[in-house]
Amino acid sequence: MTIYFYGTREKPYGCFSNFSSHGFELDGVWWHTSEHYFQAQKFAGTPHLEQIRQVKTPKDAASMGRDRSRPLRPDWEQVKDDIMRKAVLCKFETHADIREILLSTGDERIVENSPIDYYWGCGADGSGQNRLGQILMEIRERLGDRSEH
Repeated sequence: MTIYFYGTREKPYGCFSNFSSHGFELDGVWWHTSEHYFQAQKFAGTPHLEQIRQVKTPKDAASMGRDRSRPLRPDWEQVKDDIMRKAVLCKFETHADIREILLSTGDERIVENSPIDYYWGCGADGSGQNRLGQILMEIRERLGDRSEH
């Protein structure tokens, strides 16, 4: 079976979305969502990072992060997967309730059912790379290994 998720209100897997309100502390500061962290890292070392960190909603963080009038870090394409992995791991390490939901998926395939995102999601026709789903499955394996020891 495959587990599809997209919106934060979908039970029980809405918590897999980067827009879910599961904040965490990373790099010495508090982040409201993993979306805030991910988008802000596009501008590490600039005031844009803090501006994005402080906005109220993940939707605002996403639109600020996608605003190309801001100076995107030159190594972004090389580091974006690792940054996503770091944020998602921290989120699931911080919140035991959603960690249990992730671990409860066993060996199921996890897919971000985004109709518009062909990199992080599966895209409208299912041909996308589903990198977020892959990272969630990696994190599940890491956390599962820990809980067995």
